[in-house]
Amino acid sequence: MALLEVEDLRVTLPTARGPAAALRGVSFSLEAGEALGLVGESGSGKSLTALALLGLLPEGAAVGGHIRFAGRDLLALPERELCRLRGNRIAMIFQEPMTALNPLQTIGRQIAEPLRLHRALSRSAAADEAIRLLGRVGLKPAAGRARAYPHQLSGGQRQRAMIAMALACAPDLLVADEPTTALDVTVARQSLDLMAALAAESGMALLLISHDLGIIAETTRRMLVMYGGQVVESGPTAAVFAALAHPYTRGLFAARPRLDGMPGRLPTIPGSVPDLADLPPGCPFAGRCALAIAACTAAEPPAVDIGPGHQARCIRLDQQPPAGDPVAGGPA
Repeated sequence: MALLEVEDLRVTLPTARGPAAALRGVSFSLEAGEALGLVGESGSGKSLTALALLGLLPEGAAVGGHIRFAGRDLLALPERELCRLRGNRIAMIFQEPMTALNPLQTIGRQIAEPLRLHRALSRSAAADEAIRLLGRVGLKPAAGRARAYPHQLSGGQRQRAMIAMALACAPDLLVADEPTTALDVTVARQSLDLMAALAAESGMALLLISHDLGIIAETTRRMLVMYGGQVVESGPTAAVFAALAHPYTRGLFAARPRLDGMPGRLPTIPGSVPDLADLPPGCPFAGRCALAIAACTAAEPPAVDIGPGHQARCIRLDQQPPAGDPVAGGPA
């Protein structure tokens, strides 16, 4: 049995324009010790998927489907039981540490809190462990940083403090939402290596959300590509990068900055992610896809097998994009 099993996860959010289908039938599994990558543009549903796992969805959200963690359906658990899991067996590194950290408490006290709550450490033992964790994520001098308040640290330092807090109780599952956004390249590499080391040591599973395809390629064994609140491509990371089956995946890959010095404008995906309160019928990417035909807007495409464990939701997988323009355009 997988450590985490997400089955047909659906989330509807109330908006001024009516109900918005924010997540639509998201399904995946995650084994102990495995790293799974989640990529997609802002608004595609990545962070909402992470929040759903921890029961932290916005007020008024309607949730359907199943989220099974170690055999227990998290959607059926009362808040008291979820609190015993959060920060203990399931931890999360939030995308914006300034809003996630408590501005009225020191960094050390915030890292020590889950240790006292979930591990029953004494105040002094928890404080010592917090200092050790700060040193492990490269936040030095660790003792001095432990006495600092969030506003006294830089964005990168706050992010490292968030990583230390998430790793404090050696969780079974770490959900990392853009954990290296505010970090320089060296510290980002160290932080990712630390997460990988902990996964190897303790069997911790990692759900890594990132816009950086390089990080996904280096860190994860499997990946999901999300768009319009659903998974449009999934499979082994190496297989997805080798095939780039879905037009949206091709667009993300083509939009990477080039490091070979070749001149030319950076390719972009035209248009923007559709409003979840007013999703078009059929494939949500059809309005931005050069391969789209009338049938693409008639019905939602099923998941098609590309290879072992590799699927994509597209009825035009046998077609190639126009030369030099991987995704631009709309329905023909």
